Amino acid sequence: MCGIAGYIGHRQAYPIVVNGLKRLEYRGYDSAGIVLYNDQKLNVSKTKGKVSDLEEISNKDNNHIGNIGFGHTRWATHGVPNDVNSHPHLSQSGELAIVHNGIIENYDTIKKELITRGYTFKSDTDTEVLINLIEEVKKENNCKLGKAVQLALTQVIGAYAIAVFDVNKPDEVIVARLGSPIAIGIGKDNKEFFVASDASPFIEYTKEAIYLEDQELAIIKLDRDIRVRKVKDDSIVSSPEVLELEMSLEQIEKGGYDHFMLKEIYEQPDAIVDTYRGRLLANEGIIKMAGVDDNMERFLNANRIIIVACGTSWHAGLVAEYMFEDFARIPVEVEYASEFRYRNPVINEKDIVIAISQSGETADTLAAIKLAKSKGAFVFGVCNVVGSSIARETDAGAYTHAGPEIGVASTKAFTTQITVLSLIALKLGKANGALSNASYHSYLQEMELIPNKVQELLVINDQIENIAREYKDAPNCLYLGRGFNFPVALEGALKLKEISYIHAEGYPAAEMKHGPIALIDEQMPVVVIATKKGHYEKVVSNIQEIKSRKGKIIAIVTQGDDTVKHIADHVIEVPDSEEAFSPLLTTIPMQLLSYHIALMRGCNVDQPRNLAKSVTVE
Repeated sequence: MCGIAGYIGHRQAYPIVVNGLKRLEYRGYDSAGIVLYNDQKLNVSKTKGKVSDLEEISNKDNNHIGNIGFGHTRWATHGVPNDVNSHPHLSQSGELAIVHNGIIENYDTIKKELITRGYTFKSDTDTEVLINLIEEVKKENNCKLGKAVQLALTQVIGAYAIAVFDVNKPDEVIVARLGSPIAIGIGKDNKEFFVASDASPFIEYTKEAIYLEDQELAIIKLDRDIRVRKVKDDSIVSSPEVLELEMSLEQIEKGGYDHFMLKEIYEQPDAIVDTYRGRLLANEGIIKMAGVDDNMERFLNANRIIIVACGTSWHAGLVAEYMFEDFARIPVEVEYASEFRYRNPVINEKDIVIAISQSGETADTLAAIKLAKSKGAFVFGVCNVVGSSIARETDAGAYTHAGPEIGVASTKAFTTQITVLSLIALKLGKANGALSNASYHSYLQEMELIPNKVQELLVINDQIENIAREYKDAPNCLYLGRGFNFPVALEGALKLKEISYIHAEGYPAAEMKHGPIALIDEQMPVVVIATKKGHYEKVVSNIQEIKSRKGKIIAIVTQGDDTVKHIADHVIEVPDSEEAFSPLLTTIPMQLLSYHIALMRGCNVDQPRNLAKSVTVE
């Protein structure tokens, strides 16, 4: 969940590394640091706080010079966020430097052994233990750095993406990964190389990159091809795949918006179109998805579908459960990946597991995939990042094409995941005959209209800002929905609590009488999704129950609704649509409401406390 950025070449490394860290702050922002090699010395600057704080420290240290440098922005695991625990870390001799994203689970055992050998430690981190283990292995075996790193990594348990540098080998960097992503950008004629947690730090310098696989180690040397070896047995990986990057610099900048989150909310009409472009041919009645087409027999003969995901992706999976069961009549279970991997689930070769992740690097989801594959299940991935670990680990899959999502609170990832999953569900329903031709064609036509309806919704931003002003100081909030919109209630509550720090909970509307209604009073705002299609009358009854107990009601209703507006304190209208697609609309006002409340409370919208965008550790 930390961010790594590095450079080796002919340019000054400092601006490349610092700008790269700024682009990676969504991965962690507890502390930041940089190491530069200059005049046969390693110069380290690091501090608690954000990359902007690191720039101030570097200016005081006058630490800007060097053609080799590595930086790190941290999400704390071992050791509190402070200057000492910040990365980079040096070995005891001061000759080796490391940046690390991940967790070394057996660090304490290794640390105790190293202490018996005379090592002392300045920090509380597992990373300082790892760099000293590498130094000890290098001395003990009288070997080169690459070999020392390989041997040391065979002794550790956990996850890592690391970059290691030896002051005595200034033209070489060692990079390795297990469970945490790392990308290597390749400069022209191998005259320069870039290392980062994703490609965003070097997108303006090169379009060619290698993504290391788990248990791979790369030896990067100027003027030479990258050599990749297996950590486990030191065998050579012949011809590592070089990918052409599709990301553009414009996609990872704010583009005139105050925050990435707001930009990404407004990008959703285009993101949904990009997700179904080339797949949805509504007028021809065709959905083209190679990952499904090539494995149609597996889907049609499946006993059930198991969806595994975390966070917002889990909520998208819950929406998909309704879709698969409604459109295709295939039984579905939706599991938290973090629970699924540890509960000895019953899985067999007749099951299909759909794994959902924006980043494609979520540690628990990756572990769930590996478990499902070991049991013989067919695993289908839905993710956003091309070349990510989940994309490589699954048997087949579909990308969402949402474009980079930088804001920690997920927005367009949610709507594009639902878009992909709805296309799959419709395709399967048509293939197995569960969906009539008339219904199938009607759904395709409606799906094509959704982006314009989302665009129409964004016009009410000012109205939602006014509602936010009234409830920005509320200590708690409830979200209620039924059917397809119950998961949207969960997602709305998650958005509010993760960026505004207001305690919020989502419930099926009918469950309110089974406990949550005890919380209702004149201080409790309740957001209720009450669109016309579905269980409208039942939800209206729930709204009346809240009103009779003096709760404050913010209702999301279908345009033209005349009933709820006479009961609710505030009404937000959304365009009419098929019930199955309504989550793509009802979620938009909730995203905007959370955004404005967080902003009014003085919260950091793009970088909420204690969170990171990509959860690559347990």
